[in-house]
Amino acid sequence: MVSLLLDGLRTTFSPGIFPFLVIGVTGGIVIGALPGLTATMGVAVLLPLTFGMESTPALVLLAGIYIGAIYGGSISAILLKTPGTPAAAATVLDGYELARKGEAARALSVSAIASFTGGMVSTVMLITISPILANFALRFGAPEYFALAVFGLSIIASISGKSPVKGLLAGMFGLLISTVGLDPVTSFPRFTFGEMNLFNGFAIIPVLIGLFALAEAFVQMEKIFEPSHAIETNFKRGMISLKETIALMPTMIKCALIGTFIGSIPGAGADIAAFVSYNEARRSSKNGSEFGTGCLEGIAAPEAGNNGVTGGAMVPLLTLGVPGDAVTAILLGALIIQGLQPGPLLFTKNADIVYGLFASLFVGNILMLIIGLLGVRLFCRVVELPKRFIIPVIITLSMVGAYSMNNSIFDMWVCVAFGVIGYIMQKADMPSSPIILAVILGPMAESNLRRAVLMYEGSYSFLWTRPIGVVFLALAALSLYSSYRRAHSS
Repeated sequence: MVSLLLDGLRTTFSPGIFPFLVIGVTGGIVIGALPGLTATMGVAVLLPLTFGMESTPALVLLAGIYIGAIYGGSISAILLKTPGTPAAAATVLDGYELARKGEAARALSVSAIASFTGGMVSTVMLITISPILANFALRFGAPEYFALAVFGLSIIASISGKSPVKGLLAGMFGLLISTVGLDPVTSFPRFTFGEMNLFNGFAIIPVLIGLFALAEAFVQMEKIFEPSHAIETNFKRGMISLKETIALMPTMIKCALIGTFIGSIPGAGADIAAFVSYNEARRSSKNGSEFGTGCLEGIAAPEAGNNGVTGGAMVPLLTLGVPGDAVTAILLGALIIQGLQPGPLLFTKNADIVYGLFASLFVGNILMLIIGLLGVRLFCRVVELPKRFIIPVIITLSMVGAYSMNNSIFDMWVCVAFGVIGYIMQKADMPSSPIILAVILGPMAESNLRRAVLMYEGSYSFLWTRPIGVVFLALAALSLYSSYRRAHSS
């Protein structure tokens, strides 16, 4: 294995491969930072460019985009309260608050270091225990996916700030939104009112952009002509210190492992990993009450978690031929286009390509860290621009991002509608994050619950007879209990 990795490193640094990795990581960061341009879209758009390329540079380019885009989403999330990707939605909670305090540089440096840690840990796990994780992931059926979704939904109480009741109301609203569209079992239209565009439900990207980006733009429009409207970046405390980094390392490693595990479960993704990591960090932290106010742990946890998915999602892809998330589903197509068949034989027949990909993930994460830290001062200049210049840009990017996912004018109207809803919620001091979490996990919970009931012929015994499911449900109960105690102790 060591010799194969060394060969892979030599291949990665060769003149015919390394430039593609640099282009991929840099382009991925840009794609991730632009609202609406997700990692999935970036990889999908550039996939046709790899048709005439050799296998290794093609896969290295796409993997670089994947790594860069997952991290890039945190840049706009921290600076503009506009998650570039759904995976960065949890980063908004503390990242933007820290930026508002004039410490955007610290927030961005934490994000870069945590993303690097998550990516490196997941790559090590991918190389060392791929078969073990893949076999465990195969045990997941409908009951386990339902329990995982319930565990995710239990986080709503933790991310609701000072008012869990308002957070639960927002979560219930999100669950109602998630029921719009075709019934997952019978395909009967629900709450579509004859509108064909609603048959697939509300797309997550327009909802996400509306609730965060447009809503924030509407709020800031009220202050557009105030004299002191720009955030001043505090460069006296630019990067986080080595001492702070070491203090955050246990949280980052733990959340990276959580992200790797969730990434190895087919169907789960970086957005779920980010919220689960955030909740776990808050639950176990001595400073749990500071989460949501600009806490460094609140940035490190979701960023380590969502970047941990990058390696984890490739575990089932490479070992079983089963993609772990939407991006690796496209990578599966890229492998097949290159004449490669994912699965156990891939490691024996094409070991050079596999370990070349492993080495490129290592180097790609290092490149991401370097670009992220070197770009901190440049990124921070964005928040120092007057709001009368920033707000039109945010609104324009929001509209373009909402439209570009499905090339749909309807999605733009959805974005505007949820922007108004988010604006009203901010005025009512209600959190928006529970809505996003419910919209992401609601369909997963409903469809798998109903499939599980069908599997057990109408019985709900799977709730206490499936060990993995029981563990997730117990974790959900623990999460709710710890949130209840924290709310009452404060």
